[in-house]
Amino acid sequence: MRFSFAPCAAAALLALSACNTESTKDPVAEAIFQNEKSIGDANVTERQKQDAEFVVTAASRSMLDMEISQIAQRKATSPDVKYLAQMITGQHGTMQAALTQLATKKGLVLPKGLGADQAKQAGELTALNGPAFDRRYLELLEEVHKASIDDFDDMSDDAYDGDIRTFAASQLSTLKTHRDAADKLADQLPK
Repeated sequence: MRFSFAPCAAAALLALSACNTESTKDPVAEAIFQNEKSIGDANVTERQKQDAEFVVTAASRSMLDMEISQIAQRKATSPDVKYLAQMITGQHGTMQAALTQLATKKGLVLPKGLGADQAKQAGELTALNGPAFDRRYLELLEEVHKASIDDFDDMSDDAYDGDIRTFAASQLSTLKTHRDAADKLADQLPK
C-alpha cells in the first residue's frame, strides 16, 4: 500500500507560502515539510515517515533543552540548577551531533532553529528571575524530557530503520537521568 503525502504536503506548502521571508518560517515546520516532500517523492511506508518525524522532533527538543540550559547557566540562582544546566548542555550537544550525523546518513532535513512555540517558551523563561526562573526551568526540563522519553522509548522498539532504533535506545538512559535530576532538584527548591 502506498501512502500519499500530497494532502499534508499541500497544506504545509500553503502554510509556508504565506510566509514572505525565510526568517519568518518556523524551522521545525520547514524541516518536517522538506522531509515530507522528499518522502512523497519516494515509495516509503508510514513507519518511515514516523522515523523522519521522530528525528526532527528529537532534534528540536534537544535544541530547546540546550537553549534553556544555556540560559539557566547564566540566570539560575541555585548552584545545583546551574550544574544540571551545564551537564544537559554538554550531553545534548553530543546528542545533537549524533542526530545531525544520523539525519545526514538518512537524507533527512533537521530544523535550523527553535520552533515558534519553543522560542516562546525560551522567551518566557528568560523573562523570569530568581527562584521563579529556577522552578520554571526545571518544569520545562521535566515536560520536554517526559515527552522525549515517551518518544525515544517507543522508537527504540518501533522505528522502521535500525539506525534510528539504535539511536533512540542509546539515548534513553541519558534522557531519564536528566528528567530524574530535574525532578529531584524541583523537590529541593523552596516553594
